[in-house]
Order: sequence, then C-alpha cells, then structure tokens
Amino acid sequence: MTAPIVIGLSAVIVAIRDDQAVVLTVRPHDPRTNRPSSLAGLPFGPFDPEGRRTFELALRAFVAEQTRFDLGYVEQLYTFGDRGRDAPVDTNAPDTAWSSWSRFFPWEDWRHGRPPALDEVIGPALHQWASRGRGNEGDRRRSRARLLFALDGAHWNEERVLDRYELLYEADLVPEAERDHERAAGRPAPEPESASPFGEPMISDHRRILATGLGRLRGKLKYRPVVFELTPPEFTLSRLQRTVEAISGVPLHKQNFRRSLERTGFVEGLGRFDAETGGRPAELFRFRRELLNALPVSGLSLPALREG
Repeated sequence: MTAPIVIGLSAVIVAIRDDQAVVLTVRPHDPRTNRPSSLAGLPFGPFDPEGRRTFELALRAFVAEQTRFDLGYVEQLYTFGDRGRDAPVDTNAPDTAWSSWSRFFPWEDWRHGRPPALDEVIGPALHQWASRGRGNEGDRRRSRARLLFALDGAHWNEERVLDRYELLYEADLVPEAERDHERAAGRPAPEPESASPFGEPMISDHRRILATGLGRLRGKLKYRPVVFELTPPEFTLSRLQRTVEAISGVPLHKQNFRRSLERTGFVEGLGRFDAETGGRPAELFRFRRELLNALPVSGLSLPALREG
C-alpha cells in the first residue's frame, strides 16, 4: 500500500532585534519520546486544500496558531521533496522563541572579523575529510571546501549558505547527518544533542530550510529593497546599515554604503531627528514605498569591508 503524500509548510520568519538577525523557532512534540523536542524547529504544519485554498493562507493560519505571531511580508521560498522528511502531523509547538541564526550557522557572521571556528574547527575537519577522497576526489573536495568556506585565502561569498551546510552534511560533520543515515538504514535514531561545534542542529531538515532562507534573503538584498520589510517606518541610516549587516553577515563601508543608498532614491529624510542614539542626534528617514509601483526598482549595493 502506498503511503499518502503529505504537503507540509515550513516558515522561515525573520526579524531584527538588538541589531541581530533572528528567526522564530518552536519546539514541537516529538512522537518518538512523547515529549517536546530537545531541538528547535521552524513553525510548520500540513497544507489542507479543503480548509485553506492557498499555501499562504494556510501558512498564516498555523503560524498564528502556533506562535501567536501575525505574519507581515510573505513569499514562497522553495520546494523540499527529500524522502524521509518528517510529516507535520502534530503541530502543537510550545516554547516559541526568537533565536539568532548564528546559533545554527556560527561561521556565517563576519561582522566582527573572520569567525575563529573556520580555522580552528571547520577547516581542519574538512581537510581531513578531503584527504579520505580517492584519486581526484580528494582534490575536488579540497577545492569545494576552500571556495565555500574561504580557506587558504579564498574569497568569502555570503550568499552560499546552503552550499556550506550541504558540504558539512556530506562530510558527516553536522549532527543531522548521522541521525539521517541511521533512519535511512531503518535503525531508530533520536534527535542529536543540541551542543555541536558545527552549529546547533534542528529537527528534521529544518536547518537546511533555514540555510536556504538565509541565502535567499542575502541574495535578494542586492536586487530588491526587501530590507525595508525589516525596518520600522522611521529609521536612521545607521540603523538601516546595521540591519543590512545583520542579514548579510559582513561589515559595510559607511560612506560607500550611504553614497550607494543615495543613488537608489529609496529613502527620504523627514527633517526630524532621533535623540535616543546616544550621541549626536541623527536624522530620521522613511522608505519611499510608492516607488515599488512607480518605477523598476533594484536592491542595495553592499560595499563590504572584507577579510580574506
């Protein structure tokens, strides 16, 4: 008898809090232990076309039910169809929390310099994995590791979040890999421990989904003004820059960022000042949202201060 196909919807809900990019997480009921999961997951639920006619309506409904959070801007991210994905049967999800995504991808935040984990943990582990490759496979592995994780002087590409996670998964370095191998072999495997030098694991394939969301958002910064969906109606240019840095994970050159922002025409000064900046009052600006319907718009230039 063929098992029914279940369409599950997962939500990557992003916000900026205290200059940190955070994602809304839940700890759902684990049917294997009959207790709340020890790992965080993304809000998720089944799609019932009889009850909700579109994915977006279903997504908004179960997110509000699980998290008591009403979604703002929404767009469809990707379709995941891997065999063995957990079906969202019980969507009871206590312990809703905003979690910094550096918990799950600590190597992705370069705002304060090159993350030490790249050279202390990730690089050595990937070099060891590459050395086990036979023939030219070892060279291919070393090349992929070098390019994705900016090893041995390679350039860092902040958009390739999913590729980096997938490589760590392929190298059996993230805890989810061993769990999934055991389950694929028909052996029971509990969720992995939450502590890991390769980031905090998540339930099912939710860290892969989160990596996809982060990479997509970083890329979209450059061709759509999506960052303004994460800012208040009135903001200073410094706050806007910190928001872009929190998402992209790289520090930006202040003067170059402001010059490129001025060329876009996206923002308009309000002639009022924010006296709570802790120093010299800074002018408040607004996003000219009317441009979205009036002219073709692009994203923001990211003039980053990079380290190799």
